[in-house]
Amino acid sequence: MAKDPSTTSARPGLDPELHALLAEMPLMSELNPEVLAQLRQYPSTPIDTLLDGRAVDRREITVPAPDGTPIPLSILSPAGTDRATAAPCVYWIHGGGMVMGDRFSQIDIPLDWLDLLGAVVISVDHRLAPEAGGTTLVEDCYHGLLWVAEHADELGIDPARIVVAGVSAGGGLAAGVTLMARDLGTPAIAAQVLVCPMLDHRNITTSSRQYSGGEGVWTREMNEFGWRSVLGDLAGRDVPGYVSPAVAGDLSGLPTTYIDAGTAEVFRDEDVDYATRIWAAGGQAELHVWAGGFHGFDALYPQARVSATARRTRDAWLARVLNPATRTPHEP
Repeated sequence: MAKDPSTTSARPGLDPELHALLAEMPLMSELNPEVLAQLRQYPSTPIDTLLDGRAVDRREITVPAPDGTPIPLSILSPAGTDRATAAPCVYWIHGGGMVMGDRFSQIDIPLDWLDLLGAVVISVDHRLAPEAGGTTLVEDCYHGLLWVAEHADELGIDPARIVVAGVSAGGGLAAGVTLMARDLGTPAIAAQVLVCPMLDHRNITTSSRQYSGGEGVWTREMNEFGWRSVLGDLAGRDVPGYVSPAVAGDLSGLPTTYIDAGTAEVFRDEDVDYATRIWAAGGQAELHVWAGGFHGFDALYPQARVSATARRTRDAWLARVLNPATRTPHEP
């Protein structure tokens, strides 16, 4: 009798170059409140370092959540932008398992789009679990986006070219924000970019079982900790699709979508399923599953060949979406 693939220890191996790089990185075997407290002490790459040598105008603001909590936004615009020509906007949501990270985490990814496409990058600092939970995180992101759309003229942004993007937990929040915007009828979102998104609190896929136990960048057990932290009292009850987009019953009417993941990561199967369900609902999604990629591979090691290819492919797709009449940045 054939083995149940959900219980087998077989799993796709890592890309050789990524494997060698990962061997030099200290990996976690568990995530708990004590480890989380330690991890939160490590700052993101200083934003000034990332902006050094770039011609960027930076503005820091806060907008109020409905309960009055300030939501910080970093607004990064190409310096000297002609305000007479409205720019595309990338609204960026950081990763960190919904329990860590800040608005500068992984921001080198959207900064590439500022450089290549002249996009205004706006990154949001939502509240974190377990201090905040339920729909609070996605609602923080939604209200920040709503402010951006309402102030598009002031920001020099084309309201018809606002893209919601995020990585890992931020990819899941981006998907939730996009569902919320669809259901509430505002704001208009031109596209969503979901980079190895964290979409499903149930942790029931084959890939979630394949990457269970031992050390890793993000394992099944770490994923369970992240979801327990954000769900709180919702655990065991009906979880809203805005929080866990994989359980949303209706994926129709979404903007064009880009999803990518690695073959060697927990989120592989839930990400493939999300793209499949968008197609089934008549929507448009482009899906890439990179052979040998672990969770967040191109954010951690952008210099690796498969990472560079993943980034170029994502850049080219976004260029086509935002400027369909022009060549993509990597075309001759």
